[in-house]
Amino acid sequence: MKQLKTAFSVLFLLVLGGFSFIWIQREMEFREELKQRPMPSGLHPIIEEKRDELVRLASAAGIDIIITDGFRSRDEQDRLHAQGRSAPGNVVTQVQGGGSYHNYGLAIDFALRDGNGGVVWDIERDVNGNGESDWFEVAAIGKELGFSWGGDWRRFKDYPHLEMTFGLSIKELQEGYRPEDVMD
Repeated sequence: MKQLKTAFSVLFLLVLGGFSFIWIQREMEFREELKQRPMPSGLHPIIEEKRDELVRLASAAGIDIIITDGFRSRDEQDRLHAQGRSAPGNVVTQVQGGGSYHNYGLAIDFALRDGNGGVVWDIERDVNGNGESDWFEVAAIGKELGFSWGGDWRRFKDYPHLEMTFGLSIKELQEGYRPEDVMD
């Protein structure tokens, strides 16, 4: 009986070791694949769809908006980051290339339009006359669509910014993870 228990224990450990080896091997292959993944080159298709829906729903609420920014390459992000630091202009971003959800096609920025096609950055403006800031109405629409709004951030308020992270951190995106890795 003791030999049978020993044989069973050895067999169990061999099977467990085999499964562990296969799992570790697959995990290493997956992590290598992550390193090889290219950076996105445009807005994620879901973000494109939600962007268009945001513009449509804002218009239906009597608010004319323009999407002022979407996907940004690392180089574009670095140029924006230099603004107000080593280049002329105001500081408009806190992060360098690879550190923004824009760099992964998961963020958009918006602004209001005036009646002449110009851009308005006034967050108090109420053109549709309902007693609410148009800017905050658009942000609420964005949140209903699944975006997080930069105006809700505690530190650096980024009122034009809407992002959809799919639960991925910037670190995970930098490692190569993409929304499709976490979506059902």
